[in-house]
Amino acid sequence: MTTVTVHHAKTHLSKLIAAAERGEEVVIARGDKPAVRIVPFELLKPSETPKRQFGLLKGQGAFDESFFDPLPEEELRLWEGHGD
Repeated sequence: MTTVTVHHAKTHLSKLIAAAERGEEVVIARGDKPAVRIVPFELLKPSETPKRQFGLLKGQGAFDESFFDPLPEEELRLWEGHGD
């Protein structure tokens, strides 16, 4: 695994891309903390993408019954593109 700083990555990006295309793992770090990994596009695996989970945000938002009230006439006109 090759770990480089952001500054090094900026000045040697072409070489780092070539290394990743050869199969090397290239990590760019901010200071001593790894931030991102460069991998060839075609080698991304669907298993590496996070799986969607239904209800993940359940209970984090709320609205009351006024949500269903009709909009005021002035606001409706603006939504319809009348009277900017």
